[in-house]
Amino acid sequence: MKLAKAMATVAGMTAVSRVAGFVRDILTAAVLGAGPIADAFFVALKLPNFFRRVTAEGAFSVSFVPIYSAELAEKGDGEAGVFSNRTFSLMLYILTVFTAVAMIAMPLIIKGLAPGFSEDPEKFQMAVEFSRITFPYLLMMSLSSLLGGVLNAHDRFAPFAVAPVLFNLSLIGALFLSDMFESAGAAMSWGVLVAGVLQFALLFICARKMIGYRVKIVRPQITPRVKRLFKLMVPGVIGAGVVQINLFADMIIASFLPTGSISYLYYADRLNQLPLSTIGIAVGTALLPMLSKAMAAKDFVQARDLYSRSLELTLFLGLPAAAGLFVLAEPIISILFQRGEFSAESAQMTAFVLQGYIIGLPAYIGVKVFSAAYWSQQDTMTPVKISAITVVANIAIALSLIPFVGVAGIAIATGLVGWLQLGLLWRPIRKHPDLYVDARFKRGLPRIVVSACVMGAVVFIVRELLGQSFASDSMMKYVALGLAIFAGMIVYALAAHFSGAVKLSELKRNFRRRKV
Repeated sequence: MKLAKAMATVAGMTAVSRVAGFVRDILTAAVLGAGPIADAFFVALKLPNFFRRVTAEGAFSVSFVPIYSAELAEKGDGEAGVFSNRTFSLMLYILTVFTAVAMIAMPLIIKGLAPGFSEDPEKFQMAVEFSRITFPYLLMMSLSSLLGGVLNAHDRFAPFAVAPVLFNLSLIGALFLSDMFESAGAAMSWGVLVAGVLQFALLFICARKMIGYRVKIVRPQITPRVKRLFKLMVPGVIGAGVVQINLFADMIIASFLPTGSISYLYYADRLNQLPLSTIGIAVGTALLPMLSKAMAAKDFVQARDLYSRSLELTLFLGLPAAAGLFVLAEPIISILFQRGEFSAESAQMTAFVLQGYIIGLPAYIGVKVFSAAYWSQQDTMTPVKISAITVVANIAIALSLIPFVGVAGIAIATGLVGWLQLGLLWRPIRKHPDLYVDARFKRGLPRIVVSACVMGAVVFIVRELLGQSFASDSMMKYVALGLAIFAGMIVYALAAHFSGAVKLSELKRNFRRRKV
């Protein structure tokens, strides 16, 4: 099945990127520390990334891919190529002007983004200089997102999935070459820009070699399809902005809590994001173009199969990941972070926060599937309305729980709201005549849940039996963690097989199909 192989491709590359990201974080902390240069660089990094997440990887991708896929299915490569080239040219002109204006106005932007920097002229000037270097990254990544969408629509998922690895490798390289620059912050800023160029070059070459797509700069024309694209992007921009507001709200609330609260949230979320991004990004990236083409071609049998199999695969992977992380939260946090200034008490608090996040992990992975189902029908408004509701609910629940459980209340609220969002997205789509889960999914879901619960119980028993090993300062704690994880994997595989949750023959058949 193409969907399974596409998900495996994206998930594998995303996992590699995450590992490289952890290495980058460790080196960044060692070289930059937490001084004024680090503060200036992180602001310079967040600025283009904010616009990238709101537009390039948020609103644009979910709007462009369904339209391009529909053009591909209905009119073929020629018309789809004309549409993508017009969009590419329009983006190039608009973002070039926007980037130039932003670089000129950077002192004003930094004053608005980090007003506290004005009290430290040196830090303020560094932030302006670094941001002027990094901001063109937005242009590179926006154009890269278009090329990535084109490749994905042609079932070529690997290039866009591997591109983030280049970002992390570029910054790691910049850290090693930092002695050649005025400061490590300057070196990393140039590393960000180089990463954008490398990612664009990779996708440009792959699009040409793999599918024969040639970028042509043309005079922008506001055609009906282009108008449709921008009409779909407006709700997407609002929705991405709502997500950012939600993140800022969590940080604002945490800033009023005892020292260390924001750090607990950060470290716990880093682990929570590992399965969420690996599985969630995989299903979202693979499903959207395939489902869009099926809906455009009115092949509703395939659409139902894609929809059901994506939910099945994400829950098959997401539920055991959630069970394992919930049970092993404390030993994992302790082994990864408990050293130096990160005390045992900090590890316990971070583990508690992580468990709060994990409550909603399967739900947020499922949200990726439901969101793709809406986007494939070129409906970007419904997910935005639901996101707005969940933001309000998240803040209200967090404020209600904090008096009882402290900072963990923020994470628990986030986890609970994930299920609310899943339910609100599911209610309208379950009535869609062409998108409903099939009998195979209904039969397999309870078996997957039971298998994950059995795995969680076994991992809990192993954790209790090896309790002293986890507390050891020797290599035994790593061995104990490895044994617990290995035991969980074996038990889950056996439980899933014997319960009939998944058939090994079906998995083999899925991955024998042609490469994507």
